Amino acid sequence: MKGDKEVIRALNKVLGQSLIAINQYFLHARVARHWGLEALNDGFYKQSIYEMKWSDDLIARILLLGGLPNLQELGKLYIGEDVPEIIDCNLRLEKQKYDIISDAIALCEEKRDYVSRELLTKLKDGNEEYDDWLETQHDLIRDVGVQNYIQSQMDDHD
Repeated sequence: MKGDKEVIRALNKVLGQSLIAINQYFLHARVARHWGLEALNDGFYKQSIYEMKWSDDLIARILLLGGLPNLQELGKLYIGEDVPEIIDCNLRLEKQKYDIISDAIALCEEKRDYVSRELLTKLKDGNEEYDDWLETQHDLIRDVGVQNYIQSQMDDHD
């Protein structure tokens, strides 16, 4: 199947964002685990796995359209050095991804590639769920204070 070159480019741009997210969220998960923040580790790690699965779906779609998945042009990771900064960095990436996915969805609509649009809409929905979770963490830090928030993220089993 021969897909539209602009759609393939847009899918590759979304793929690039997803690949950044895999690495950023995985690193943040392991930093949180190192700090003993198991609940945060779990949230970040789970999202990195979702991103990996979505990347797999994007790669399959790009290949089906006759394109070559671009796994080489990775952008900048936003790495936080403390808990609030980590959450802010992840929110920043989610906002960036949202805009890129939204643009790709609009292009797919214009090019009448409804299958690619459906895939991107699924990714956008998943990213919105994670964005909501991050916003909740951000609000909790503001409402209870960073020290109380951090304590709430620790593993009680030690």
